[in-house]
Amino acid sequence: MPETPSLSVGIVPMPDFTMLALSAFVDTLRLAADEGDRSRQIRCRWRVMSEQGRPVRASNGIVIDSDGGYVAETFDYVVVVGGTLHRGPEIGDETRAYLQSVAARGMPMIGLCTGSFVLARLGLMNGRRACVSWFHKAQLEAEFPELRVIADALYVLDRDRITCAGGTGVIHLASHLIDRHLGAGEAAKGLRVMLESGSRAGSSPQPPPALEGFGAVADPRVLRAMLAIEQTLASPIELEKIAETAGVTTRQLARLFQRAIAISPRAFAARLRAERAHRMVVGGRASMTAVAIECGYSDASHFARAYRGRYGRSATTARAEATDRASL
Repeated sequence: MPETPSLSVGIVPMPDFTMLALSAFVDTLRLAADEGDRSRQIRCRWRVMSEQGRPVRASNGIVIDSDGGYVAETFDYVVVVGGTLHRGPEIGDETRAYLQSVAARGMPMIGLCTGSFVLARLGLMNGRRACVSWFHKAQLEAEFPELRVIADALYVLDRDRITCAGGTGVIHLASHLIDRHLGAGEAAKGLRVMLESGSRAGSSPQPPPALEGFGAVADPRVLRAMLAIEQTLASPIELEKIAETAGVTTRQLARLFQRAIAISPRAFAARLRAERAHRMVVGGRASMTAVAIECGYSDASHFARAYRGRYGRSATTARAEATDRASL
């Protein structure tokens, strides 16, 4: 008699879904589902579903087959795999009806990557927190100003909704579910096979912004503060709010930054602002006024003086030099 799986998952990849999110989630389940590398769906079972069972194209251009259309069976979780946002809120009628029926039946739902946008657009995140990558935080907040958006964690569990920022955080979310349903041993085995040194909690910070000359930062309070500074870079830095996000006082925050990277939070913000502006100058076509606004300078004159002071030449000259190099 076949063994009843301890964990069953229905998976709904959206058009232009993120391949990493789907593959990371499914492969983590696969390693726990069977012994060795046989990949049989014994202890875990998953079904990839789509409208009318049609193939679905990923954002990287790869097309995958589904296991069929939407079914009425009960899963432990229904997972929505989001993807690119530039095509707008594309949710087919069948998908809309299915996901709303899942919510009405009380099945827990998971949004991977930009899957949180899909759940929010269907009204299924009301009164709940939503985790998203730092890269999409502003977009989610702009579209859903009433939603509490978390962008300094890997994933967030809020009652019958789980949202995950994506990337390798998906592995750790899937591992958490395996731990919950199959046990810690199966979860640890899968992580080890995938060359992950150990599990990371959902509250673990997302990676901090990369700046030249700084090494790895281990203190999660500093990491959260760095992310908060990056996400509000277009506005003047508010140290009280940054410290509150990190769970410390402003004085403690200053000490932690000095210990971790040997500069103050304000100096870090200035470095981050300057390097973002430099990337926009040499790698884009935005006007200098637009660069100044997006990077948090008070006006174009302030930006021009700051840029020349840091890089020894005007932003206009730097862009012209970059354009000349690209044309060679």
